[in-house]
Amino acid sequence: MTLKLRELTKKTELFGSGHALCAGCAEPTAVRQVLAALENPPVVALATGCLEVATTRFPDTTWKVPVIHNAFENAATTISGVEAAYKALVRKGRMEPRPLTFLVFAGDGATYDIGFQWLSGALERGHKFIYICLNNEGYMNTGIQRSSATLLGAWTTTTPVGDIRPGKMQWHKDMTRIIAAHGIPYVAQAAVHNWKDLMTKVRKAEAADGPAFINVLTPCDRGWRFDTDKTMEVSRLMVEAGLWPLYEVVDGAWHMTGGGQKRRPVIDALKSQKRFSHLIGDGKESVIAEIQSIVDDDWESLQKLCEMSAAD
Repeated sequence: MTLKLRELTKKTELFGSGHALCAGCAEPTAVRQVLAALENPPVVALATGCLEVATTRFPDTTWKVPVIHNAFENAATTISGVEAAYKALVRKGRMEPRPLTFLVFAGDGATYDIGFQWLSGALERGHKFIYICLNNEGYMNTGIQRSSATLLGAWTTTTPVGDIRPGKMQWHKDMTRIIAAHGIPYVAQAAVHNWKDLMTKVRKAEAADGPAFINVLTPCDRGWRFDTDKTMEVSRLMVEAGLWPLYEVVDGAWHMTGGGQKRRPVIDALKSQKRFSHLIGDGKESVIAEIQSIVDDDWESLQKLCEMSAAD
């Protein structure tokens, strides 16, 4: 699939200005990329979170497409109902068939934790929709609490740093592989700084014959503690350090994408974020070594999956 930047710039903007997201937030950039990549008009379901709260403040809205918000946990179920209703209306002759894309935007809290069973059920039932997880590795909207997407060693307001605990004690949940285990047609990881990779994956997800899931890294300057002009640099460092591999799973076949991955040590990415500053030069180098070891093992595992797919 070829993306032509000149043509993309001429498309109607579906996500407007005037939202209340923080300066430096990656989410509006990711949302604009996703919407611009779509070839069909979208119908959007929003989970509760930063994006929903900051873009739908009554009586105003940032959205120029149909949007529905239900609750924190059930955006996947909501969009499943919309998709099922559309098919029923067409089947009964009460609506003319038209090209539509059913789309979910949700944070990692709504995806990895609170809404996981709802998402899993929607995928198992086979509803045709795209689920976009805007992953900023925490519950940023409610006060920078940890989620199961938060990295090992990270400071959050619920994983305090001290002599006993060096931040979060657990490795993050590998949600993308968990979703891939559902056997759906299209699953991918992307990052906001690599617009071409993300938008190409959106096009593939839209064309998939069934549900699709894209996990998008969207660094949070407030929660990760970096300057507002460093968002794209931090995203790039996370990918280059192997902390966020870019890949896709197409009908069960695994492929690396994006280029420029895992070519520097994890310390380079950790140093860019003050949420890890307590691990550097404070006798906690063992935590950094553990992170590096896990990243190396996960990278080797991912490479083997891609090699096996290439050999088939």
